[in-house]
This record gives sequence, C-alpha cells and structure tokens, in this order.
Amino acid sequence: MWGAKMYICVRIWLFLVVLPAQTLAAVAVGEKKNVLFIMADDLRTSLGCYGDTLVKSPNIDQLASKSQVFVNAYAQQAVCAPSRVSMLTSRRPDTTKLYDFNSYWRVHAGNFTTLPQYFKSHGYFTMSVGKVFHPVKVKEQPGGTLPDLESTDEAVRLLKSRVKEETPFFLAVGFHKPHIPFRIPQDYLRLYPLENMTLAPDLDVPKLLPPVAYNPWMDLRKREDVQKLNLSFPYGPIPKDFQLRIRQHYYAAVSYMDAQVGRLLSALDELGLAESTVVVFSSDHGWSLGEHGEWAKYSNFDVTTRVPLIFFTPGGSAVSNPTFPFIDVFNQSQQSLKNHRVRRNLVELVDVFPTVSHLAGLKEPESCPHMPSFEVELCTEGQNRLKKILHTDREGSPDDVSFSQYPRPADTPQVNSDLPDLKDIKIMGYSIRTWDYRYTVWMGFNTKTFKANLSDIHTGELYMLEDDPGEDNNIYDDLNPHVILKMASLPRTMSVQTRMKLQFQYLMAGMKDSRGKK
Repeated sequence: MWGAKMYICVRIWLFLVVLPAQTLAAVAVGEKKNVLFIMADDLRTSLGCYGDTLVKSPNIDQLASKSQVFVNAYAQQAVCAPSRVSMLTSRRPDTTKLYDFNSYWRVHAGNFTTLPQYFKSHGYFTMSVGKVFHPVKVKEQPGGTLPDLESTDEAVRLLKSRVKEETPFFLAVGFHKPHIPFRIPQDYLRLYPLENMTLAPDLDVPKLLPPVAYNPWMDLRKREDVQKLNLSFPYGPIPKDFQLRIRQHYYAAVSYMDAQVGRLLSALDELGLAESTVVVFSSDHGWSLGEHGEWAKYSNFDVTTRVPLIFFTPGGSAVSNPTFPFIDVFNQSQQSLKNHRVRRNLVELVDVFPTVSHLAGLKEPESCPHMPSFEVELCTEGQNRLKKILHTDREGSPDDVSFSQYPRPADTPQVNSDLPDLKDIKIMGYSIRTWDYRYTVWMGFNTKTFKANLSDIHTGELYMLEDDPGEDNNIYDDLNPHVILKMASLPRTMSVQTRMKLQFQYLMAGMKDSRGKK
C-alpha cells in the first residue's frame, strides 16, 4: 500500500534511564553501567504493555514485564527534530529555537552541551545506529534491504565489539518504524486481518476545536494512494475502508519494529551484556490514527505528544535467565506478561539529560538559572526523575505537569500548517497537561525575537480528562475572558510555561468557586 520514498532514522543521540524502585537507592556517583537506548519513530502508546489489546508486541511487552514503565510521558513538540533536540540538550523548544526542519539550533540559540558530548567527556564510548528524516531508497542501502533490519545487524555488531572492553558504552539505536511509508515484510499484515480492525472512537473533527489547532495531515495527503481519493482540504475525511487499511499497516509496522527490538535485546542477553546494561525504550512522539479526524503528528493532543517510556536495569527481582529470549510473533504461545512497576507520574522527555547522567554515575547538570537559558552551555530545564521517584510517587500532584507546544502559520488550516518554516510561524500553541486537564492557549509569536505575545491570545482549548479522556469536548469558551488575559500581567521574567501553570491554577480555583456558588 505504501510505496515510493523511504525515510529512515538520522544518526542522533538519545538516552534516558530510570531504575526500578527496589534498586533506586543503590545508585551512586561512580557506579557506571552501559546504556542501550532504543528509539522508535512515530510510535504512540499502541503496545500490549500499555493496554492495547489488538497490537502484537511480545518483545517490547517482555521488556516491560521486567522493567519500570512510565504511562504518562510526554514529548515537548510532536515532530521529530524539535522533540529530539529538546531531549538531547534538556532545553525546551523556546530555548533551542527549533520548531521546524530547516533551522540549526546552534546558530539560532546557543552552543549547548548535548547528552553525547557530556558522556563522551566523562569517558564513555559512544555509538549510534540509525537515521531519521533523510530520504533513502532500499536499493541504496548497503545490504539492499530494509533499513531497520540493517540497523539491527549493525547494532548487534557494535555490541559484540564491546564484550571484552572495560570502558562503559552507551549505544543509541533508532528504528524508523512505524513511521510512514509502511514498507515492511508483508507477512506482518497477516497478524491484523481487516475484519479485526476497528476505527478510532472519535472519527469526527470536534465541533468546538479551534481551526488553528487542527492538523491537516499533509504528509499523508501528498502520498499517491491518498491523492487518488480526491479528498477536500482541510477537513475532508478519509473513507472508512481506507482508514482501516492505514490502521492495519500501522499496527503491522509496530509488530515488525517489535521483532527488531527482540533481535537486539536477545543479542544483548546472549553476549552477557544484559547483566551490566541499562535499557530504555521510547519514541520521539505519538501519531494520530483518525482521532479528531486527524492523522500523523503535528498537534498538542495526547495521541501525538504521549510516548512510551520503558526502563530496564540489571539486578532487579523480576530479572530471569535468560533475560530477553527472542519471541517470534508468528509462533508466539499464549503467555501472561504483567507490568509490576508502573509509574503514573507525569514526566517529560526534557528530563532525560539529568536523569541518565545521575543514573550513569555522573554529576547531573545544574538546573538552568532561568528559561530560556541561551547563554548557559550546560544546564537542564528538566528534572532528575531519579530523585523525584526516591522522594515521592504521588499521583495527581498539582506540581506534576508536562508542557508541549506547536507552531502554526495562520488561524485556519494551511498547506504548511503541519510543518511551517520558521519564517512562516505566526502563532504558537502552548499546552499544559496536568493529571485532570489539558489546557492550551494559542497566541501570537514573533520569530525575530522568538517570543510569544502574551497579550495576543487567539483562542484556546480546555479538556476535563476525567469526563473527556479523548479530548473531544473543548470547554475553553466557558472561561472568563478577563481571567484568560491575566497571563499578560504576570512578571515578564517568568517563562511562558511558568505563566501558564500559574494562570491554569488561577483558572481552576475560579472554576471551583463558580461551582460552589451554584
């Protein structure tokens, strides 16, 4: 179904690690472990270990059953380069000044120290395998086959080269799938007969969704098979039978990627490295599969910003021998894989740098003195999640929030709404995700100063997640407009994120007072 060009992962370093609860206290500076970071591309939380009953992901599920699983982890922008650079530098997009694919953050923002630089300077042997967003044809691959297959082969070769070495390593392996095009071995489609596929529960564009918030999914529209559908722009829906086929291919791509993860982990195990290596599995962002009438990423909704985060550390009580035997999805016997260590705290990918530094035995970077932090080469705008887990595991704390943002060129959907170049960005949608709500404000944005105009509020979104987990019923218009404008009156030294958090708390207090008077 999905032919033509193929995109695979660019060499980029991404590392995040968190320990199971019973071994957290044992972590101390100087205890260096190897790190294997496995990164999927465009993977939402459609995994068995995240409660999806349709998908077949036995190898990732096996990893999760012996690991710690964060079920509420969020990317800072739902598109590859900005999300990954934010994670690598531990700076939010407003600090990296990277919102598109055509800008270079070291030129626009600052010469920040990245995670691989930091680890390399502390004696680690650093390696990476994979590419992202670079056009490539299968015939041009060194082995003439699918990139994820070759990436796995190369990663296994690199692991073998480190078996007898004393220097600790961390290896990043970036898989392309389930990114489009869904070019995979066709056998994987047999795992998902069309008659077993279902549509998204909220197919229609929400009536009160602001036009600026809508993602017109141009990357799909440009594909030949989708163009033949002659869909109207921007809201014309994809025929339901075609939607089922897209969902079928996405799930098949997940299973194909899972098999590569299984190959990699079983090699780690067979080489005796699982006993000394921390493993993390994650994704750069999620992907819409018809929810809200949208496809792909490019929004602030949960389906595009929420990512899987699975962390394994050697020595846990759930570890067996062998630790990661390969599970063939085509010959898989029924087995029960349960997650014994599930973390529900809200976390962000910007927390990666300080957390993995502490975990690896290095001194974590200091917190940035303020945001944005252009003039400081090494600091973090995230949190050391290791310390936070040691001190509290409360769920639903008012301080437990995540932030994301997305740029737009106009108030209404345009052909470049998904990926506007920096010069075309006119509006920025800042979003805060709490335990109970998602609150988004779309405001004017100046690309010359890289600052939001806090007095230029275009529109907003507010979803009460307890009653509306799919984020379909926007109640923003129920808010008092005078309260909304209050954000501009807060001290100018505050970051947009801090302003939004304070304003949101003010809004919630006002809503509670209003309900109490009724």
